[in-house]
Amino acid sequence: MEESSGLNPSQRIKLRVLGISYSQIQSGAYALILAQIDGPYRIPVVVGAAEAQSIAIKMEGIIPPRPMTHDLFASLAQAYGVVLKDVFIHKFEDGIFSSELTFEDKNGVEVKLDARTSDAIAIAMRTHTPIFTTPEILEETGFIMEIKEADAPELPTDEEIEESFKEPDLENLSVEELERLLNKHIENEEYEEAARVKSILSSKKR
Repeated sequence: MEESSGLNPSQRIKLRVLGISYSQIQSGAYALILAQIDGPYRIPVVVGAAEAQSIAIKMEGIIPPRPMTHDLFASLAQAYGVVLKDVFIHKFEDGIFSSELTFEDKNGVEVKLDARTSDAIAIAMRTHTPIFTTPEILEETGFIMEIKEADAPELPTDEEIEESFKEPDLENLSVEELERLLNKHIENEEYEEAARVKSILSSKKR
């Protein structure tokens, strides 16, 4: 692709998955927050419910009773000796992020594939693969968390973003009640709800 081949790897910006919150822009969607490594920028990526669920259960360390699509993809690649080297968010156009996956087989042959950014990140989380973007995309779509002026509009903190998909009434449950609820959601394959419960349960156990 022209967008990725013309950029020096040293110029690429490394990102990490920070959290997921309900999208305030698009009904029924979620905002995946990507954070610049060693930098102040955060990039919100609108993702669907299924992809948000897949990312959330991985973030919370939940093991589903049956593998999800992204788990199956990662297992298949591993079984055939194919390594995902990196995920590159290389274009932002008409409000949509475009990503590229770079794979390498056991013979050292590289293959680049286009993918939806939500799928690319869900797979990257399962294969411990680095995620990158361009300085231009970071500047165009990112926002800075730090408040520089006292009268500036208050932005959510990193912790608030990570906690934003919790339901307040769950906070009142005991650890034992939360553990039972977590197991119930996992058995019913309700991973989105399970991720919320697991997040609250983890905070209570600290």
